[in-house]
Amino acid sequence: MNAAAAIEILSSPSLQLQALRSSISSLYATSPALKIRSHTSLSDINFIKRCLSTNKGIPSCSFSSTLIRSISSATTTIMASGFNPEEARVPPAIPPPTPPISKFKIALCQLTVTEDKTRNIAHARQVIEDAAEKGAQLILLPEIWNSPYSNVSFPVYAEDIDAGGDASPSTTMLSELSRSLRITIVGGSIPERSGDRLYNTCCVFGTDGGLKAKHRKIHLFDIDIPGQMTFKESKTLTAGETPTIVDTDVGRIGIGICYDIRFQELAAIYAARGAHLLCYPGAFNMTTGPLHWELLQRARGADCQLYVATCSPARDTGSSYVAWGHSTLVGPFGEVIATTEHDEAIVIAEIDYSLIEQRRTYLPFQRQRRADLYQLVDVERLNSSKTS
Repeated sequence: MNAAAAIEILSSPSLQLQALRSSISSLYATSPALKIRSHTSLSDINFIKRCLSTNKGIPSCSFSSTLIRSISSATTTIMASGFNPEEARVPPAIPPPTPPISKFKIALCQLTVTEDKTRNIAHARQVIEDAAEKGAQLILLPEIWNSPYSNVSFPVYAEDIDAGGDASPSTTMLSELSRSLRITIVGGSIPERSGDRLYNTCCVFGTDGGLKAKHRKIHLFDIDIPGQMTFKESKTLTAGETPTIVDTDVGRIGIGICYDIRFQELAAIYAARGAHLLCYPGAFNMTTGPLHWELLQRARGADCQLYVATCSPARDTGSSYVAWGHSTLVGPFGEVIATTEHDEAIVIAEIDYSLIEQRRTYLPFQRQRRADLYQLVDVERLNSSKTS
């Protein structure tokens, strides 16, 4: 962008651009660092941004940091406007709603899993109660926490979640606790039986004990690394068919299960649907865990600028499938906020949603996408809009 082009843009009849032009002109008048320039140029915009990124402000400028940041935001919009970034998401992205609560504690309950289902349920109950006593308002459990992780076990331990009651003792317990403790529970996952099919399913319970959402694992874990790890969930399980995003008393949450985290497109859909937090119960193994577990969590947090919470079973070296552990909370800059090792543990950490907007202001790539080059299509939303 040369000076003439900048002047032309700033001369737009748009009220936003008129205000921007006026504000930048005022900055020139108050800051010696900018007085040497007679008109707006790309170098001016970059100069302002550099000052803001170092938290030093603009030299000798008396304007408030809020005003300057609004100018910086508007200049970013101008620079990206030719690329139609809002069209890079189809349908257009939904802004995150104002969450019911901006700051709260989450508990990642890394549980030891045994072959005794009754024991697993009772133990999960005790750990959830302990986490709630420590102030957690959101509980996340591991993938397949009521059963050994094996194709042999899935049909044996599977529950009819829709029937509830004695047909699903695991989810009945979660419903009772969420209601009695007034907490939100993202219930890890359990094997679900529905008709003649089995699913790997995560249930989300609200503070009233109601089932708010049910996510069936979309991407089945079928891998074959010769001599290291071979597992094919598709031998027994059926893949889910829909993304799951749910509004709760602790914000809008997108749900995935383990292998789902590898698919950036799913996380991007959740971000475009206005999620504040992504939750992935998962049981990475001793081959992929050291290589990819933290890497993928941080990538999803950084590329969506959201919180990402994961919860693994504790490691049992005597099991046929040995979990990596390392349940983790990642922030919207891709930073690890809290984690643990491989033993049983309760990870308590604070989520502060105000950081999402702050990070997106510092690094506004959400508004710098190139719709002229690529698009992400949310097929479910697109089809829904066509039929409504």
